[in-house]
Amino acid sequence: MYPISKFDLIPLSLCLIFFFLVLLKLFKPKNNTKNLPPSPPKLPIIGNLHQLGSLPHQSLAALSDKHGPLMLLKLGQVPTLVVSSAEMAREVMKTHDLNFSSRPLSTAANILLYQSHDVAFAPYGDYWRQARKICALELFSVKRVESFQYVRDEEVAVLVDRIRRGCDGEGSVNLCELFLSTSNNIVSRCMMGDKFEDENGKSRFGDISRRAMVIITAFCFADFLPALWWIDVVRGFDGELKKCFTTLDAFLSKVVEEHMAKMRAGGESDESKKDFMDIMLQLMQGEKVDYHFSLDHLKAIDMFVGGSDTTATGLEWTMTELMRNRAAMDKVQEEVRRVVGKKARIEVEDIEKMEYMKCVIKESLRLHPPLPLLIPRETMGDVEIEGYHIPSKARVFVNVWAIQRDPKIWERPNEFIPERFMEKNSGGQKGRDEYGRDEYEFISFGGGRRKCPGMSFGLASFECALANLLHWFDWKLPNGSELDVEEENGLTVRKKIPLHLNPIPYTLSN
Repeated sequence: MYPISKFDLIPLSLCLIFFFLVLLKLFKPKNNTKNLPPSPPKLPIIGNLHQLGSLPHQSLAALSDKHGPLMLLKLGQVPTLVVSSAEMAREVMKTHDLNFSSRPLSTAANILLYQSHDVAFAPYGDYWRQARKICALELFSVKRVESFQYVRDEEVAVLVDRIRRGCDGEGSVNLCELFLSTSNNIVSRCMMGDKFEDENGKSRFGDISRRAMVIITAFCFADFLPALWWIDVVRGFDGELKKCFTTLDAFLSKVVEEHMAKMRAGGESDESKKDFMDIMLQLMQGEKVDYHFSLDHLKAIDMFVGGSDTTATGLEWTMTELMRNRAAMDKVQEEVRRVVGKKARIEVEDIEKMEYMKCVIKESLRLHPPLPLLIPRETMGDVEIEGYHIPSKARVFVNVWAIQRDPKIWERPNEFIPERFMEKNSGGQKGRDEYGRDEYEFISFGGGRRKCPGMSFGLASFECALANLLHWFDWKLPNGSELDVEEENGLTVRKKIPLHLNPIPYTLSN
């Protein structure tokens, strides 16, 4: 769920005062005898919308502490189930996964993602199953992820070089900006074979896709209070949405045409150098898919791949936590430098040996899941969980942030302790992860049918970048400043204040 600004509530409040209170009396709902999940008190018309706050995952966690891990809200006119425990997440994403596998209609996603034909926002059905199959088997297979290692190596080398050039005395570097640039360049090259940078090194696709994701996460009256759709027009949201789509579609259409022209000329002969768009066009031409894919479908799937900055967000939070926990920083740097030794570059084989660094990444993702509220699901029929009736067409939010900080399952849940992931003790138990925990206690990438298919692709870039940052530089705060951990909401939750650090080049003689 996404926050509502105070400016969004002004026209809504006026409408409530002069119009909808009258309608409320005329159309008072009938009493429902079904056993619904606990719910906090609601206001007329807007229901519980006013309780979301600027950081909905934290506000919903506080409400769940009072009303339980399975809580039913009314967001405008939309019944919304909030899941805040591993046990309830298992019910939703495993026991009743099929019934909870669809997506609700999103006005913004419907326009920007070509009638929601990407993988993340598409409703459950034949198209989604085929699109996800292509992502899993063709775009994000182990072989394909490995084939793009040269792209990761090259772009991380550029990142290291940019940081080195920023090491001028006591100068600091904006790691937030650098991480976004690196992540965008990796994704853009893997997707479309080019970074599309201007003369200043800014990625045009990165700018367009980030703008699109900002709009997708914005509050839309039509989605929650359909009768007030016109407010989206009055406040300019509708126009901004259409303007963004026009820019996005023009860019992607040009890229698709360039790839089709390349195919007509013979295409990319080296299979390992083909980007995602090459692969999709090849599949479409060869009729190797069971569903008819159009060029709009292709553009929508590419937007899914490129529209998220989870790697950049994860890197920034990880470096923030390491700077706040110097013992962990020293320990992980010792491991990385010991494994790499005197080699001039870090190999994939080296990263596989960095067990503590992988624990650092997991612990960072536990505390700061890029999507603290998973993309909402929608029930496809009535279902019963723990004796509670969940109605069809209910929106469902899984609060990953609350689950991964639950004191009932995590010791000292708000502390950064990578060692909690060190001991592997699954014992081969079904439903347990490699650490012997319930697999739904750590769900930063979701679960069930809707689990993120690009997880391995994102983690490969994450690990490559972090290993290089820890090996080639020591880090300190600018002028002894303090680190904050205040969040800023969006599709991914970033640091509100971008991370600036002073890099100190590390040499083998050190």
